[in-house]
Amino acid sequence: MVKIRLKRMGAKKRPFYRLVVADSRSPRDGRIIELLGYYDPLTEPAKVRVDADKVRAWMSKGARPSDAARDLLVREGILAKVPRAFKPAPAVDADEAHLGGGGADHDPAPEPEPAPEPGTATDPDDDAGAPEPPADS
Repeated sequence: MVKIRLKRMGAKKRPFYRLVVADSRSPRDGRIIELLGYYDPLTEPAKVRVDADKVRAWMSKGARPSDAARDLLVREGILAKVPRAFKPAPAVDADEAHLGGGGADHDPAPEPEPAPEPGTATDPDDDAGAPEPPADS
């Protein structure tokens, strides 16, 4: 996957960033595909220069900006601010929460029926397994 991200340059404690297009598997300061601009956070105000046409072209090809690059592009007005939507966790009943049960879509296994006691009939019409009634004396 191709990413638009910041490449750190500059001396120790004096950062300077280049906005670049790079393969997501390459290291942060490794090989790049194309330079899109730069960002100098130490000047007052911070200097930012970005080629918006190149950014749009790479994004139309499927490049995804990193979080820091997205924030920079939104601040410069190149990208629209889109709220990041997180899916809420599925609701869990209070009874299932302490048992460690699954979510609302979890169906518990049905409980097995108890086995009939030996010598008792399971069907009221069936006299085969019924005990003899006591004799009246």
